[in-house]
Amino acid sequence: MTLKECKKEDKADREFQKKFKFEGSINVLTQMMVDPAAMEKRGGGKNLPLRRGEILDVIQFTNQEQILCRNSQRR
Repeated sequence: MTLKECKKEDKADREFQKKFKFEGSINVLTQMMVDPAAMEKRGGGKNLPLRRGEILDVIQFTNQEQILCRNSQRR
């Protein structure tokens, strides 16, 4: 990983922490795949756009209906 990529990831992590008021370090609990049969959804506000078969990093389980995730672009 180059220095430029490392700085870009650090910036994305800081933006993530600010947007979701997330304190502490970002630890990936597990990974999950979006159902390949699911409909693709646009993101908006704090919702992540979903693509069929995409792998997501699970950051935090917020409640039974929602979880805090990021995609491969660290969004």
